[in-house]
Amino acid sequence: MKKWLFALAAFPLLANAQSGAAKFTVTGKIGSLNAPAKAYLIYKVGANQNVDSSAIENGVFNITGDVLEPEMAQLAIDHKGVGLQKLGDQQNVDVLAFFLSNENIKINSVTDSVKNATVSDLLNNESKELRAQLSQVEDEAKKLQAEFAAAGPDKQNSLAFKNALQAKAVILQNRQKQILKSFITGHTNSFLSIIALSMLGSHAGDMAEMENLYSLLSTQLKNTQTAKTFRASIDVAKATAVGSIAPDFTQNDVNGKPVSLSSFRGKYVLIDFWASWCGPCRQENPNVVKAYNKYKGKKFTILGVSLDKPEARNSWLAAIKNDGLTWTQVSDLKYWNNEVAQLYNISSIPANFLLDPQGRIIARDLRGEDLDKKLAEVL
Repeated sequence: MKKWLFALAAFPLLANAQSGAAKFTVTGKIGSLNAPAKAYLIYKVGANQNVDSSAIENGVFNITGDVLEPEMAQLAIDHKGVGLQKLGDQQNVDVLAFFLSNENIKINSVTDSVKNATVSDLLNNESKELRAQLSQVEDEAKKLQAEFAAAGPDKQNSLAFKNALQAKAVILQNRQKQILKSFITGHTNSFLSIIALSMLGSHAGDMAEMENLYSLLSTQLKNTQTAKTFRASIDVAKATAVGSIAPDFTQNDVNGKPVSLSSFRGKYVLIDFWASWCGPCRQENPNVVKAYNKYKGKKFTILGVSLDKPEARNSWLAAIKNDGLTWTQVSDLKYWNNEVAQLYNISSIPANFLLDPQGRIIARDLRGEDLDKKLAEVL
């Protein structure tokens, strides 16, 4: 929150800006605060960053306004009346994040701080409900991270140990997906379902399922700009969904020679997105090497695409050598702007796509033993 407040000066601020008649009312009771304490509500209307404020008397304040659709907002309490721009200089900024929608929203805290205040309205209650369910999965994920961190170097480098943790991580990921799906199907008119869909879409891979879940949303929800933007992202993602013909591309290999994806037709091909700086990629590489050595004689190969930085060519080449990546490697060394990564909508790595001999995507994001199982199935 503090970093966010530091950045306020970079945004065009519209004090008490309104886009129409007042449609939301934020009523607060923060302990027994009085002047010079002041409440600032920071939110967006379109591209503009708005700041509304209210004096606080006996802990009570009231702010009204209008948003185009629900937005994440910040409520900052200026205890000493120093002004919003100076709050970022304070060690303990008193800020609460919540969803702001055109509703009556009540914020209450028994203490003189807003950080742990309760927010009462339908959308924020739904958010609390979903967060509570997801936090259980997040807690389990943290335990897995702690288990890996506590293991000694020998164990951390053990393929069996890493695969065991990966299998547990997949179970947690599936639990998270199920929580998100259940929320969407049970809240088809909630703005939070669009956010849940976005979270689900970041690792779902199944565009047919995403379209089906989207179709369940109410007409009112689909008419929001956020929903329209998400709908457009589904259309883009379908180009690299399972069942689609993989988009062709050409990029230079380690010797500067152009290599095209289409030149591998007739073989099963794993397009493997990685980078020398990516820890999870390097940890996964032993699994990829194992799969390559096991199936390379059965019309199977790998095409590595690196998202290394422009100045990191030597690091890229060293990682190829040290990790034993003996298959074809290409990169334009443009980091996240790698043209192939953008073509395939890559937002996180490691990521991979398994293609059949006709160039059709038959699986994606195969990790650990799942990669070996899938290759055993198709080969």
